[in-house]
Amino acid sequence: MIKRLTALAGAISTLVCVGAQAEQAGSLQEALTEADVKLALRLRYEGVEWQGLEDSDAVTLKTRLSFTSADYHGFGFMLEMDDVQALTDVDYRTAGNDPSNPGTAVIADPEGTEVNQAYLSYKGLGSSEFRYGRQRILLDNQRFVGGVGWRQNEQTYDSFSFTNTGLADTRFFYSYLYNVNRIFGDDNPIGNHKHESHLINVNHAFAEAGTLTAYAYLLDNITAAALSSDSYGARWQGKAGESFTYNLEYAVQSDAGDNPVSYDTDYMLAEAGYKFGAVKLGAGYEVLGSDEGKVGFTTSLATLHKFQGWTDRFLSTPENGVEDVYVSASGSVAGFKLMAVYHDLTSDYQGIDYGQEIDLSVSKSFGPVSALLKFADYQADDYGSDTQKVWLQLSSVF
Repeated sequence: MIKRLTALAGAISTLVCVGAQAEQAGSLQEALTEADVKLALRLRYEGVEWQGLEDSDAVTLKTRLSFTSADYHGFGFMLEMDDVQALTDVDYRTAGNDPSNPGTAVIADPEGTEVNQAYLSYKGLGSSEFRYGRQRILLDNQRFVGGVGWRQNEQTYDSFSFTNTGLADTRFFYSYLYNVNRIFGDDNPIGNHKHESHLINVNHAFAEAGTLTAYAYLLDNITAAALSSDSYGARWQGKAGESFTYNLEYAVQSDAGDNPVSYDTDYMLAEAGYKFGAVKLGAGYEVLGSDEGKVGFTTSLATLHKFQGWTDRFLSTPENGVEDVYVSASGSVAGFKLMAVYHDLTSDYQGIDYGQEIDLSVSKSFGPVSALLKFADYQADDYGSDTQKVWLQLSSVF
């Protein structure tokens, strides 16, 4: 381990000195007066029908204020505050462990005011950036590490991170995580997960062919030991011409830290898309494997809403794993963006028919306001129960 860390430190010391320095503010006052200040508003209605539970409805408003200073002698800082308020009675659960309103479907947008990001950055060594503090981390397609930006309270990370782009067409990213600020908020016992975890992600672009990414996510979750795992994988994001795109990915995972279960399993992805005119068609096959029914492949830091259906019935991987065969169609008509996705979901182990899901969305911008209408319908076979969700959302950034 010492030899590996020494080699890594040597490589980093070479990389950090490569590249030209970015423009700097001339004074501390200038760094503050030239700061980037943004106000973002997101108003959302969400309705949930979950067989076996009482229906839930919520109207919430997220207000976000962001302040990003200009750099001064390489140093900068970022502060971002989020406030989430319910505009109707909170007569629903905001998490699975919420003791209020028992028997109601969950809408995971708790009220609260929190620091979403607060970090110090340093860019004084060429093409490198260091960050320390609470920050957003989005890696690749967010299948393994993301921000769950769909929910009103974003998931961010208390961490030290290092990014370098000193080698041509290459990006190196490392982060040490010591806390994950989850979507459930500080007032919920599961709102924070203490970590001693490492994220490594390296990608290289090969001209017009595509981008190759290698990664290692070594998660030691102190709060929830059952989510501790070591994952190693590679991803190829390719294209052929302007119309055809495809993604191939494979990863292996085993238990780590104080995980009470010893296991080994894997992850596979193959998907392709073809665009003609304003229409794009896609198809994919994703497998979160199982170790003979003991435990399924987990991606506990992912933006899980993006995957396996928008009803969120598979936020936690079942012990038998998940195979997802999906097809999609998207396009635009008169400024409206349309999308439809169909999922057929089964288990990796024993081939259990979980169910099917249809997801539909339409969105359009009206000047500074973006509108979104979304619908998801999960029809259960041998896993869970029928679930329907609908969202109507308005958002704007100033």
